[in-house]
Amino acid sequence: MTAADGADVPLSSLTLGGKIGDGGQGEVHSVREPVSPGRSALLYKSYRSPGQVDGGALGALVAVYRALPPEERDRLDAGTAWPLCRVVDGGRPVGFLMYEAPAEMTWRTAQGAVKLTELQFLLREPKTAWQDIRQPAPGQRRELTLALVTLIERLHSWGLVLGDVSQANILWTVRPAPAVYLLDCDGFRVTGEPPVLAQADTPDWADPLARPGSVTVDSDRYKAALAAGRILSREAYAVPGGPLGVLAGELDERQETAVRERFAQAGGALGTRPTLAEWRTALSGRDVIKLTAAAPAPRPQLNRAMLDGVRDRGSIPLRPPGA
Repeated sequence: MTAADGADVPLSSLTLGGKIGDGGQGEVHSVREPVSPGRSALLYKSYRSPGQVDGGALGALVAVYRALPPEERDRLDAGTAWPLCRVVDGGRPVGFLMYEAPAEMTWRTAQGAVKLTELQFLLREPKTAWQDIRQPAPGQRRELTLALVTLIERLHSWGLVLGDVSQANILWTVRPAPAVYLLDCDGFRVTGEPPVLAQADTPDWADPLARPGSVTVDSDRYKAALAAGRILSREAYAVPGGPLGVLAGELDERQETAVRERFAQAGGALGTRPTLAEWRTALSGRDVIKLTAAAPAPRPQLNRAMLDGVRDRGSIPLRPPGA
């Protein structure tokens, strides 16, 4: 069994370990298979209702990954739990394989249980039970916010929309440096294509102006603004249009002024929300951002023929066009 080439993997070929996660759409199991040196362990997400899964849409996400240059693939692995290949049973997609989140994105409870460091632990006053979570030093919330908006912008540049952005599917760490990591990436979709499953929204994280179940770049921008404002204020329910109390020591005067303007703008009409590039500018406090991560990302060469091949044949193109 291998997920290295993106080909479908039969469920019967997997040696599964214990269940390590359970959500509304499915369960996550460890996979007892070797991985390449330097790679995280593999995990298997099994869908609770595979009959409702759009296998072609899941295949399109795998094809996006395979169409990226190797260095961009590594960057994606560092920041997301991306679908590496579909898992099939009787020819029907029933789940997918992904890499496990980095160990730095986890923490240990007093009872010894290992948990993911979700965004929720950044949005509230630290509790005694969270002693193992290293909280950000002054200025590191700005770096985490910048990392998040830069990652979402990169995904948008590849023709993707995210949909359900919330405190439960964003991980973070400041060890050894501020970084973020996205979960539930099978909820993303290629622009113009259907989602893998009906779009879900997390309570208190929905775009109030979007149609229920819709996934758009504009609603992504609204939810990115929610995340940015809530991280910088450590206020779990801050919303555009309301007050934004940025924590002391996070932003200089110029950055804070720009961030407040962007947060207020995010509460405007559809099509008027600030872009992710505008958020990067606000967080940098400069008119021009000199960040390597902000450079234009190579867009996957995922053309219509590839998508049609995924949908019509149920297969994943193993080589990007021109390879």
